[in-house]
Amino acid sequence: MKIKIQKMISLLSSLWTLGAMKLAILSIIAIIPYQASAYERVGRLGLGMTNQLKLDFPQLSFKMQKSRSTSIGGIAGVSTDEDKGGYGAGLKLYRNIFDEPQLNFYFTGTGALLSKKINGTSYSGFQFDFGFGSEFHFEGLNSLGFSFEFGFSGHKTKNFAFETMGNSFVVSAIHFYL
Repeated sequence: MKIKIQKMISLLSSLWTLGAMKLAILSIIAIIPYQASAYERVGRLGLGMTNQLKLDFPQLSFKMQKSRSTSIGGIAGVSTDEDKGGYGAGLKLYRNIFDEPQLNFYFTGTGALLSKKINGTSYSGFQFDFGFGSEFHFEGLNSLGFSFEFGFSGHKTKNFAFETMGNSFVVSAIHFYL
């Protein structure tokens, strides 16, 4: 009986510790200011990084908002690795659906040419993406834009594949607006 009570007290103590930790984390998150807001970027150039192309290395990205409803962008990357290197370059079009005080929502289309080494053999191909996305920034960091996107992607290097895509802001893009 005494062992069961000790086990029960140990279990309750563990649960209390986990609950207290969760409460502490939620309290900290609740008091941190995290306001995000949309930002006027017409005519500004955004430079950044992305991993959106189906290559095994990061790419550079740019985005220029031509009007409140349309933006153009580009992606380019190169790797000289002898076993898994290659290159890719493409264009990206954005069409804003609507703006909210914190976010810009858009349709996007991407077309790119790829060259990828797989086990030392080079394969050339293409990639096209169609989807929806959003770009936001945090208050006080007006020059940084964080994007996420989801939709469909078709790509061919060695074989053709059609896939759903879901890109977090680390994969989709982070842009620094000049």
